[in-house]
Amino acid sequence: MKLVIATDNKNKLREIKEIAAVMKVPGNIEILSLGDFQNAPEVVEDGLTLEENAIKKAREISEFTGLIALADDTGLEVNKLNGEPGVYSARFAGEQCSYEDNNKKLLSLLKDIPDSKRTARFRCVIAVVVPNGKTYTVEGVMKGKIAAKAQGDNGFGYDPIFIPEGQNKTFSQMSSEEKNKISHRGAALRKSKEILLEILSNSSYNK
Repeated sequence: MKLVIATDNKNKLREIKEIAAVMKVPGNIEILSLGDFQNAPEVVEDGLTLEENAIKKAREISEFTGLIALADDTGLEVNKLNGEPGVYSARFAGEQCSYEDNNKKLLSLLKDIPDSKRTARFRCVIAVVVPNGKTYTVEGVMKGKIAAKAQGDNGFGYDPIFIPEGQNKTFSQMSSEEKNKISHRGAALRKSKEILLEILSNSSYNK
């Protein structure tokens, strides 16, 4: 069975592949990326929710490739900011902004907020779409807080400033293995295992 990961984010693709390898889903699943296809469409993420964006990406890539597609959309929700940046996490500091730009903006907004009120959570919504249009979604959540400053050299996105609940270091201060065991994306992908097993049981997709 061929599964297309509907993202052109190399960091996200690497992380998904790492987690999938540990999950050991039964069956012969060949994981492909958008780089394996010429002229793959660039999906505009204009949904109002993480769910809408994940479904849209998976659906458009499934239609383009004729294969099963998996997409995720992830948002960081800061309680003191009424859930922002949320669905706009990737472009919080503006279009074409860098990870560092986003982190700096968030830290600036929380500059005078005490540690006890810097609570936040990561939400990762994964959508799996099969060629007949059937759509599945799952969600993974990781609660935590925003650090006072960026710390660590690993990871990407908001990893340098997010401290998971029960931990005393940021995602960026963890190894990939440590992060993947507890992260929102890891939780969502582990939930998606049941979806993949269901799809594998359908002989028309088990190719």
